[in-house]
Amino acid sequence: MAVDARHAPSSTSSPPLGSKPLGDFVEGQDENTVVDTNSAQDNDNHGVSNTDDSILVDFDGPDDPYNPRNWSFKKKWGVTSVISAFSFMSSLTSSMIAPASHQIAEKFGQTNTVIIAMYTSIFILAYAIGPLVLGPLSEIFGRAVIIQCSNIFYMIWNIACSFAQNTQELIVFRFFAGFGGSAPLTVGGGVLGDIWSAEERGRAIALYSLAPLLGPVIGPIAGAWIAQRVTWRWVFWSTSIANVFVQALGFLYLRETFPPILLERKKERMRKELIEQGNNEKADKLRTPYEGDARHWSHLFAKSIIRPFALFICEPIIQLLGIYMAFIYGTIYLVLTTLPSIYQGTYGESSGIAGLHYIALGSGMTLASQTTARLMDTIYIALSERAKNRWVAEHGGNGEEGGEKKSEVDRKAFAKPEFRLPTMVLGTFFLPAGLLMSGWGAQEHVHWILSDFGIAFIGAGMILNFLSIQMYVIDAFTLHAASALAAVAFLRSICGYGFPLFAPAMYAKLGFGKGDTILAVCAIVIGCPAPWLFWKYGERIRKASRYAKNG
Repeated sequence: MAVDARHAPSSTSSPPLGSKPLGDFVEGQDENTVVDTNSAQDNDNHGVSNTDDSILVDFDGPDDPYNPRNWSFKKKWGVTSVISAFSFMSSLTSSMIAPASHQIAEKFGQTNTVIIAMYTSIFILAYAIGPLVLGPLSEIFGRAVIIQCSNIFYMIWNIACSFAQNTQELIVFRFFAGFGGSAPLTVGGGVLGDIWSAEERGRAIALYSLAPLLGPVIGPIAGAWIAQRVTWRWVFWSTSIANVFVQALGFLYLRETFPPILLERKKERMRKELIEQGNNEKADKLRTPYEGDARHWSHLFAKSIIRPFALFICEPIIQLLGIYMAFIYGTIYLVLTTLPSIYQGTYGESSGIAGLHYIALGSGMTLASQTTARLMDTIYIALSERAKNRWVAEHGGNGEEGGEKKSEVDRKAFAKPEFRLPTMVLGTFFLPAGLLMSGWGAQEHVHWILSDFGIAFIGAGMILNFLSIQMYVIDAFTLHAASALAAVAFLRSICGYGFPLFAPAMYAKLGFGKGDTILAVCAIVIGCPAPWLFWKYGERIRKASRYAKNG
């Protein structure tokens, strides 16, 4: 006898109700209103149904090819790859200047170490501001057009950086470049949510998350050799040239994925056809499920600015995981800006050779990303299946009747956001272990391979934590996932900007060993309890929440 999860009793043993993947819901509706972007109308009505005096325009059934969820795998991966490429170029630019910062300071006569660090980190500060503006704009004009236009905006200001004549100009130009470059990091997650289902999303998120993390690794390697061989201005020219090719790919392959925009376009086409047929009255009655004041620009901007802070203030999940992710992000940019001083100062290497050690960080990230992506989806499916089987065993029936499709629906209904957390456990140990290895290896002048191993552990720990936290936040705050991620992104960008500013003074006073020990202790105190805490109490916290799923 097949057991439908919808009839499970409301208790801790019952499956979560109303579970839907990101992209199935759209923020901006009334708090008590849920809009299903994949709601299927009868195919015979071509996605049109009559509701009161309005004619509702929706997708043409569950298999409508116009619905991004039904695109071919080839098309989905094409869009995912382009979004990841945009993210990669932006993050590459954020750190590529780091090895050349002292050369630039010498050119501009700058000796203040905080200002020199700002050459790199000001780009990350813009990452905190950009989402507050670009996020709501993407809901008004569409995701694709905002990503394309913002990337062109970023490219213009990045070129301007190459012509900067003083410190003030460089910092201002870098800030505006970072503002434009924040678009794929802000809107890209929404694009993936539009086209991938929850059980498919892990691998796509892995690629998308890896791209902006590999950028800061590869950037300094290239930047070091460019600064050593030619001039620091070529750091900006080279990234702008490369971005022209990425932008061309965007024009070719990036298509709109946001359901409200797609249905609005469909409505306008139908409206035009009806007017041409002389049926103006019927044309005026056409509506999409997303129309209303909730998508007005004033509402969207208010939501964009207020809701992320409301989530941070009210939600323990966002508070703890947001602070931990911000700490990790700040630590990574601290590592990125201090690596040259470790290998050039401690080991006496040239800037070009010292830059090659960033490969260790990239290797740890890549290995962790590729193994975690598959592992996370496998664990998520296995735990969902086990939860379903346990409930079926407790309430009678073997759950085998009703066909494969019915079984699949049942399993999804039993899935919990907490099933994303097991892979985070390893990350919480890898990060402090890597900090201790790299810091004390450099402090005691041990062979550079030990520091490289430590840096690889830092990279692996970062990816393990990032992927788990990102997926957990998306699944836990499905309806408000964009605002939840914006809150986390704001915090991490502030730390990414601030950590490199105090790093030179900290290491000058304490040394690499003690400095990294302090960071490792902070990582243990903040991070290690998190997965265990939310594994045990996460569901209870979500049920008490106004914003979280099942809240």
